[in-house]
Amino acid sequence: MTENEIKRPRVMLCAVDVGEYDVNRSLDELEELADTAGAETVVRVSQKRPSFEPATCIGSGRLEEMAEICRAEEIDQIIFDHELTATQIRNIEEVCGVHTIDRTMLILDIFAQRATTREGRIQVEIAQHRYRLPRLTGMGVRLSRLGAGIGTRGPGESKLETDKRHIRTRIAALQAELKDIEKRRGLQRARRKKDGVLVCAIVGYTNVGKSTLLNALTDAGVLAENKLFATLETTSRAIELPDGRSVMLVDTVGLIRRLPHHLVEAFKSTLEEAANADVIIHVCDVSAEDCKEQAEVALSLLKELGCEGIPVVTVLNKWDKLPVGYDVIPTEGAVRMSAKNGEGIDRLLAAVSAALPQTAVRMKLLIPFDRCGFMNELRIDGRIFSEEYTADGVLCDALVDVKLFERAKEFSAVDE
Repeated sequence: MTENEIKRPRVMLCAVDVGEYDVNRSLDELEELADTAGAETVVRVSQKRPSFEPATCIGSGRLEEMAEICRAEEIDQIIFDHELTATQIRNIEEVCGVHTIDRTMLILDIFAQRATTREGRIQVEIAQHRYRLPRLTGMGVRLSRLGAGIGTRGPGESKLETDKRHIRTRIAALQAELKDIEKRRGLQRARRKKDGVLVCAIVGYTNVGKSTLLNALTDAGVLAENKLFATLETTSRAIELPDGRSVMLVDTVGLIRRLPHHLVEAFKSTLEEAANADVIIHVCDVSAEDCKEQAEVALSLLKELGCEGIPVVTVLNKWDKLPVGYDVIPTEGAVRMSAKNGEGIDRLLAAVSAALPQTAVRMKLLIPFDRCGFMNELRIDGRIFSEEYTADGVLCDALVDVKLFERAKEFSAVDE
């Protein structure tokens, strides 16, 4: 008997440094993305240029070197850290003889692997079609020769071989189905708002520990891996805050630098959970070298989604990974914690309570027996934690809705 071992594709990462950003750091992230997609990075190539080469993105001399490396290292695939045109992909493949994709195709592939719900699969397919539509011209016979590997999963060969008219028809059909799902999501949000349910969205850069935090707070059992984009679908769980109020926690898809606009558009309905939240928990990986840059990327994308004006609680997660005595640039009001170890959860819940709009107040009340009708109002619009019958009336610990607060003040009892 022989044992078949799944071979990870050997890939070469390539980037052109035109001075727009830190290429080495971006290649580090690209390597993490490749690992998440199931590939092994064998070599990294970069070239400093004043601008991208129109025909091949990278210079012709460096491209010839890449072709030699591909033959010597038995490279299966080249992944560029920039978006490529169909013509550039074709020209690179003709020189190197290796299947070539770009950063956007890699991210789309990861999303295709990890999407599990119908909504997630629809969003990924729409993004893939939108990306491939303008690249149909110039791809030639490649469409009929797609095989296994990164960048080929998703709609399937039959979809890719259709013409632009058929792809547009498919996109329209998917968008109609997605609109129905979005309508149901909107009705759920409206119902939560009508019922006075407070919503807290957990957002942040990918792989900063959002799902781990949700699990620590609620025992939700959400998949939490040390990989990029471990979470694609939103998960909602209710928790009770120290002041007695309940809040709905919503986990969202991770954000990333230069997130393809196709994905931002496709996943807008999922990301809109943040725009409709009462408070946002912004999780940062304080142990990451580029923590500040990651935070800026997340906040910038939240601004694009229209989240301005929503209170934000900043969480400096993975604090336990920092060396003793190490300090970071202080962030006013930020909560230092370790979601994995459960450290700092009490501080986080207190911060969320303070950031939420004042919808209810916890009070100790002594209600005379002839005024006990008020207790029914408390049960309907608030919450009673405990009640004790005394000679003077009912002594209760209650969460009082703001609209009942003025009337409740006359029953206020001093805790002796």
